[in-house]
Amino acid sequence: MTTGPVHATWEPRPATRWEDAFLSGNGRHGTLVFGDPEDERVIVTHHALVRPNGGERARPPELAAELPALQDRLLAGDLTAAETFTDGRDLQWVQPFHPAFRIRLRRPASREPRAYRRDEPRAYRRTVDFTTGEASADCGGWRSRVFVSRADDVVVQQIDTPHLDISLDHRLPGAPHDLAVGQGAVLTPEGALLTLRVRYPGSDRAYTGVTLVVVTGGSTTLTPPGLRITGAESVLLLTRVLRHSPVPAATAASDVPDIQDPLTQARALRDLIPDETGDDPYAGLLDRHTTLHRTAYERVTLDLHADPAERTLSGSELLDRPGSPALLERLFAAGRYHLLSAAGTLPPRLVGLWTGDWNTAWAGAFTNDANLNLQTASAAAAALPEVTEALAGLIHRQLDDWRENARTVFGARGVVAPAHTDGESGLTYHFSREYPLHLWTAGADWLLKPLVDHDETRGAHDPRTAHALAQVAQFYEDFLTRTDADGHLAVVPSYSPENRPANAGWGAVNAAMDLSAARHALLTASAYHPEKAPAWRALADRLPPHRVNADGALAEWAWPGLDDNYDHRHLSHLYGVWPLDEITPYDTPDLASAAHRALELRGSENDSAHGHLHHALVAARLRDGERVAHALGQVLKGDFFHASLMSAHYPNRDVYNADAAHTLPAVVIETLVQSTPDRLVLLPALPTTYPEGELRGLRTRFGAELDLTWSRHTVTAVVRPTRTHRVELRTSSGAEPIDLVAGEEHVLTLRAW
Repeated sequence: MTTGPVHATWEPRPATRWEDAFLSGNGRHGTLVFGDPEDERVIVTHHALVRPNGGERARPPELAAELPALQDRLLAGDLTAAETFTDGRDLQWVQPFHPAFRIRLRRPASREPRAYRRDEPRAYRRTVDFTTGEASADCGGWRSRVFVSRADDVVVQQIDTPHLDISLDHRLPGAPHDLAVGQGAVLTPEGALLTLRVRYPGSDRAYTGVTLVVVTGGSTTLTPPGLRITGAESVLLLTRVLRHSPVPAATAASDVPDIQDPLTQARALRDLIPDETGDDPYAGLLDRHTTLHRTAYERVTLDLHADPAERTLSGSELLDRPGSPALLERLFAAGRYHLLSAAGTLPPRLVGLWTGDWNTAWAGAFTNDANLNLQTASAAAAALPEVTEALAGLIHRQLDDWRENARTVFGARGVVAPAHTDGESGLTYHFSREYPLHLWTAGADWLLKPLVDHDETRGAHDPRTAHALAQVAQFYEDFLTRTDADGHLAVVPSYSPENRPANAGWGAVNAAMDLSAARHALLTASAYHPEKAPAWRALADRLPPHRVNADGALAEWAWPGLDDNYDHRHLSHLYGVWPLDEITPYDTPDLASAAHRALELRGSENDSAHGHLHHALVAARLRDGERVAHALGQVLKGDFFHASLMSAHYPNRDVYNADAAHTLPAVVIETLVQSTPDRLVLLPALPTTYPEGELRGLRTRFGAELDLTWSRHTVTAVVRPTRTHRVELRTSSGAEPIDLVAGEEHVLTLRAW
């Protein structure tokens, strides 16, 4: 009998849709494993694969010279002035993310008895192990195992079957008909090598898939563009994607592998196989990978004391029990697994690291005005610095582009982040009249927030984060020059993603999010740069306060006369509540009450997963467990999760999207533990449907590791601080100070709520 949470999921039937494929990834390469024993398919993805569509040449609009006139018109009451603040271009999407190819593994039916019968589903079982990242399938004497190595950056697959046809196939849904494709199959001393070269239409950009096939026993015959294996004991495949872009001749030799030399490629892959593994090279490769992957995955665990019988159910069966603690345990585990697997050279995209379709919704981009931010929200608390580092890598590689945005659109120094990026360009060029994303200035602060949280957990400032924050503050020095009638600074133009006032155009004045972001950025930069603190704090102090509207709600725009539009999926105006600590029930109770009223009035618009979970995160900060439970329930009951436990953007599994999968762990954590550099809040908003459990390994922003155990009667928190500090403990009973000493375990035992 299972005695603890299950760190895996399984299904008794093959996946016929790529959306139900089990996932593996190392933050660079990804795999989606589906199909059946007679025709298994492994879709291979790579974070850097984006299709040229003109976005690679796009630049931000040259609008700085027109900015003063726009500001004059908006401040004078022209409610639609910003709709003409454009250079007249059509909407340009960022370069879309796409799959590389699929590895097809067919068992010739004439050579073996049928091993899988669809009228006998229990003869088949597929599993993904979150602790190792290994996706496996078993059926009779046939077995397939796949993982993506963090140690060696290679897709590793082993198939135990005597007869097999193998090929690489680029023909996935939505693939352009005019791709230039070349394929090869050769035998080398290292094994058989399959190559697939794809060049984009009308472009000099290309990528190549390379698969080395190492066969134990039996014989290998070339069947171009694939190969046939007969009489084998096992078959090992090692696969990589090589991306080619035009580069200067001086760097070509090192940056662009010579795909015309298959022997070099075969040797490079064969050299990955550990010599000491003898007859089981797969095990050696897996061990080397697991050392890195398991260490990260197991840092934080959730145990809701679920029914042991329910823990043994397949993922599909659990999804039919939305109120089951076993389901939330598994989705928490799967969310951390998928988030870790999708983060490496880049943080997760809208689809994480995975897609089986070239026409990925919203270009499979990084959307920085809610989606990426929600997906990475748990990184610091859930002890996944790998995710924070991936986000940091994206930010720091794009800072030059962010400077160009500030200069070109606003005529300012410093940096402005784009609302969308393909991972290559950080330039602002994706905007339109309905979505004037080029007006949004709060993005850099939101993207940097997880990096600041990470610094707080470890008690040290990363110099890269310090540099970026200084650049954000510098932008506000130049941008915040206009004032209102009371002498307060005005954020103009101002944009609240992705909403508009009910009585005005899309660009306005003093969006609540912009006010909170500017204030937070200036104060945070001051903490990193004490020498600049007086000037930056003075600038922050000149920003206007938030406005409470006639409904008693925190207004989305602090500028008088701008009316709220309540039915919207985004909650940008509550940025000061979450992820910031600007508005809290403890320090600003009146504003917290107004924020709660704003949350009550907010509709769900199109029922997007990110809207519901964003709602839950804000509700948790406002200590409203019932509202958290309702928002979480909308996702758990709304058929948002595929059998893979990857999620969809809309109910009824409509549009493959990682928001729900990756954000759910953050929601769970926020209901149980919240922290700032000076405060610990225990059980602020726990839904009553989860009356007992354990959360272990959590990191706090005051530099401590924390284990929490709760029941209907008692709450116990074991705090292991890394630095000596006094913090305020907040519970349902009130507040009290606790003195923490570095290296000394501190046990807090409290009565339950």
